[in-house]
Amino acid sequence: MLRLSQRVIGFSISLILIVPIVLIMVMSNIAPNSSKLAFAQMLASSPTAVGDVNSSANVTPGTLSASNGSPSSISLTLNGSDRTATYTLPITVDDQTGSGNGWGLTITSTTFSFSGSNALSTPVTRTLSTGATKITGVAVVCAGPGTCTDPSNSVSYSNFTVPAASTAPTAVQFFNAAVDTGLGDFTTTPTFQVSLPANVFAGTYSSTLTISITSGP
Repeated sequence: MLRLSQRVIGFSISLILIVPIVLIMVMSNIAPNSSKLAFAQMLASSPTAVGDVNSSANVTPGTLSASNGSPSSISLTLNGSDRTATYTLPITVDDQTGSGNGWGLTITSTTFSFSGSNALSTPVTRTLSTGATKITGVAVVCAGPGTCTDPSNSVSYSNFTVPAASTAPTAVQFFNAAVDTGLGDFTTTPTFQVSLPANVFAGTYSSTLTISITSGP
């Protein structure tokens, strides 16, 4: 009985030693195949250079232009006090130059006046002060349909008087777009304030505004 027990133990040990050897042999056969597959996949996924291709886009400049709409009207009743009245004037600015030079809007005017007759039926011309009209601010919106670069304006409106005389004097700039701004289509709308003293003569006054656009701020 003692000898049989020894054989069983010896057989069991032999099995334990054989199993790792078999596993090692199996793994050694698998590993090279896996390496070959990974290498083949690496070769298949590597890009093959075809060559450099240069493309170009030629952008042709457009024009810089401006046009004005119709001003809002003023209607005022005298009441014994000095009065002010306001009106607006939409101006369309199109900067399609693609230059980034910026632009500026200038203005001059004739004096508000009207021709009529006095109480003695004598023909007379009534006028407002040459400093009667001021610009109090300018609103700007992108008019599209494309993308705009909003203008950067450096003009102050704390006390901006529109030049006026019987013959329009030298124009002054009332709005500008700094370099690299103001590209696209815009509606710029200045607000005008007209001062009317209490002793003004009643009548329908008119003034001619001359607005121009220049390249550069």
